[in-house]
Amino acid sequence: MTRALHEAKDQAMTTHDDTIGNDSAHWRIIRWIFWRVIRNAAHRVLMDRSLRNETGSEIRWLRREIDSFLNEVASEAARLRPLARLGALPDFGSRLMVELAIYTVAADRTLRGSDLDQQSALDALADIGWSVYRRLLALSSLPARLVTRDAGKRLRWSIRGLLVFPFRPVGAPGYAAEIFRQGEDIHTHFTHCPPQSFARRIADETDDPEALAGFANSWCQYDWPGADLIAADGHRGHYGRRRTLSAGDAVCDMCWVAHPTHTANGHLQKPGVS
Repeated sequence: MTRALHEAKDQAMTTHDDTIGNDSAHWRIIRWIFWRVIRNAAHRVLMDRSLRNETGSEIRWLRREIDSFLNEVASEAARLRPLARLGALPDFGSRLMVELAIYTVAADRTLRGSDLDQQSALDALADIGWSVYRRLLALSSLPARLVTRDAGKRLRWSIRGLLVFPFRPVGAPGYAAEIFRQGEDIHTHFTHCPPQSFARRIADETDDPEALAGFANSWCQYDWPGADLIAADGHRGHYGRRRTLSAGDAVCDMCWVAHPTHTANGHLQKPGVS
């Protein structure tokens, strides 16, 4: 997607009031912290990464090219932020997650507006996002990983902590979810996700369906390795999901699997989990 096409779509954006206020002191601090984390992640991922341009040639971005990319992301985030409707969200956790989603969508649109081919842009976005997500998840799950070596307890305690903050299910337009246990496994069936709703709004209101695809290719793929990171027992398969909101389903039917089992062919599997 060319920069000219992005600019044409930007002109079609609908402006909404943001009652949070861009000049609020605590939000300026939060955005500064987020931006430092994102900048560091982008430099870590892109400095040593091989990319492909639209002609199929392998390239590597230099520091000045990474800095130029980040400057464009910051500008794009400022253009997108009015559409986030942060002031309409019911709690601090929802607003934090949507703020992160703003940077994700901004980075996605910037990468797709560069001279990279589409798959290379998607892969770079996913890896930058994972670099940020992995560190945040490792920090939030650290207490459970220090207290117990039981993978099921690590998952249940960590997920329940995250359901207090930042994913507290307070109802739409914030997070909405049904939470229950089956044996040692914990299920979180989300029926509303503010970051996903924001990405979908950008896709619809700017006529840019790829914005939702970029979000789904990053945020919606992190739970599988994230669950294994929390469990920290040397196994994969601690997460399953058949349906997802970003694919147009009515629910993200997440299952956090305490103890995956091995099938005859060696693959990890849990009954009833895809």
